[in-house]
Amino acid sequence: MKLLLDTCTFLWLISDDAALSSKARDLFIDPVNEAYLSSVSVWEIVVKVGLDKLLLPYPPERFIPEQRERHGITTLALEEPAVFYLPRLPTHHRDPFDRMLICQAIQHELTLLTPDPLITQYPVKTVW
Repeated sequence: MKLLLDTCTFLWLISDDAALSSKARDLFIDPVNEAYLSSVSVWEIVVKVGLDKLLLPYPPERFIPEQRERHGITTLALEEPAVFYLPRLPTHHRDPFDRMLICQAIQHELTLLTPDPLITQYPVKTVW
């Protein structure tokens, strides 16, 4: 299975946070599955760090790539086809970062690993 990590899922995975579901953890550690972190999530993390809404032990430009590599997570770039899918989404969710993750998951046929119940209202595969 190809998994796209929601931003909070990535942060919970790398910190072994109790908020992470056991199913999400099992899917992530299963070597058969591939995990991806979107550049959209990187953008969201950088924005939150800049607004002092998220604290990291060191700058995101070092922290994020180091954690991706350490945990075997592949980068997923934001490409035009995913962006062009955006107007096709209903407006169940107003968070622009989550909406782009949904578009990427749909365009790349990925399963979105997310606890967000609003995301399940979209035509995207989710697991939690």
